Amino acid sequence: MIDFLSQPWPWYIGGPLIGLFLFLMLIFTGKPLGVSSSMRHACAATVPGKIKFFKYDWKKTGMWNIVFVLGIILGGFLGGYVFSNPEPIAISEHTKTDLRELGVTDFSGYVPSEIFSFDFLLTLPGFILIVGGGFLIGFGARYAGGCTSGHAMSGISNLQPASMIAVGGFFAGGLFITHVILPLLF
Repeated sequence: MIDFLSQPWPWYIGGPLIGLFLFLMLIFTGKPLGVSSSMRHACAATVPGKIKFFKYDWKKTGMWNIVFVLGIILGGFLGGYVFSNPEPIAISEHTKTDLRELGVTDFSGYVPSEIFSFDFLLTLPGFILIVGGGFLIGFGARYAGGCTSGHAMSGISNLQPASMIAVGGFFAGGLFITHVILPLLF
């Protein structure tokens, strides 16, 4: 059983499981799946002050979101440490070549340590990429009325035009950052 859980699952198992979860959540709770509102609920629960945006009954509307995010954290821990795959991550040689040109040489983990480390955060490109990118992602998710996962999975499955436009924008923005901004930073 542990071997089954520690191996990557193919798309034809993972995709239908996510779809089934979305369907069951919508049917039984009436709520679409999304994570971006969880940050607002967490701030409303923990940030003292008189910020109008955080003044609402978060217990009534956001308790399930906080439990959901705690489950994501627990699942990440279980997947990364308890059921981790000891085999190296399969990355194509073309991708490795492109990453080496950007200065990434460590392919031993899930994320490159040259980019996702405290040392990189203290550099100007690292600060721009990690802090600036995090701010833009948070602002964009709030401005777009949801995060990428919420729009892509819940919004598109409900055929919401705003979600289709948002996901198109996410992809276009990702391509722009990858092919224009990242080469300028490295």
